[in-house]
Amino acid sequence: MRTAFIHTLIKLARSDKRIFLLVGDVGFSLVEPFVKEFPERFLNVGISEQNMMGIATGIALNGKVVFVYSLTNFPTLRCLEQIRDDVCYHNANVKIVAAACGFTYGELGATHHLTEDLSIMRSLPNIKVITPADSMETKLAIRALVKEKGPCYLRLQRTGEPIIHKTTPYFQIGKAITIHKGRNVAFIGSGTILHNAIMAEKQLILHGISVHIISMHTVKPIDKKAILLAAKKTGAIITIEENSILGGLGGAVAEVLAESKMPGIIFKRLGIEDRFFYQIGNQEYLRGVNSLSVESIVKETLELLNYRKNKHEI
Repeated sequence: MRTAFIHTLIKLARSDKRIFLLVGDVGFSLVEPFVKEFPERFLNVGISEQNMMGIATGIALNGKVVFVYSLTNFPTLRCLEQIRDDVCYHNANVKIVAAACGFTYGELGATHHLTEDLSIMRSLPNIKVITPADSMETKLAIRALVKEKGPCYLRLQRTGEPIIHKTTPYFQIGKAITIHKGRNVAFIGSGTILHNAIMAEKQLILHGISVHIISMHTVKPIDKKAILLAAKKTGAIITIEENSILGGLGGAVAEVLAESKMPGIIFKRLGIEDRFFYQIGNQEYLRGVNSLSVESIVKETLELLNYRKNKHEI
């Protein structure tokens, strides 16, 4: 995803001189091609993320499209006040890109786990929150962000993630992508964890379960129409995200369902537990601890559908 990000940004920067790139002393072995081609539009601010957001806002208010890139918590939680009061308050054309999100750096411990950002960023006024599922969606998201006015947050993983889309899908900020149409349960996922949902769907077929799968790449503004259509078709919704179950994708979908007053919908959030993880492990291990493995998604789906069956039989 990071490679897709920088390659797409370079292509766009060749024809759009408004594009700037700021980094916080990271991105080595990634950003050098951009630096070489556009040295006058690149700035390494150093380990000073709060200042980086202020600088980005100033450049953006002078008519530029500014991409700010860093890793894990550093371009979000470390400088949240500046994102709120500088970027969002001024509705500045700043695109914040955080890589290695979720449990990507699981071995480095809680300081390098980015597991609350979707919840926090979607609560800020003016900002749009995008979390692509693969490199294809990443390329399309970068193109969309350059055209989109105002603050945006782009959440990426690392490199080498599984490709979900075999052909180029239609991509629009705020509009979900339907991966597969089904009738028994709907998976609404965001980010690379969606691949596990697709693998789970293949196992659920063996149980006679038809799964409706949605890539909700935009967490804010959320695609209410896609959510309600999936709810109407299946009567059962499971959200899947590598973010806290509090306030992220699951919270956003729950809000839509609650306000719709649609009767008879059963709902489950799969995400990261409300706690710090002191144990050390790689991304797949920590996903498994939080019911985000393929096997866990299958198990949780069967339990939810069995609950609905038993409820109707009572």
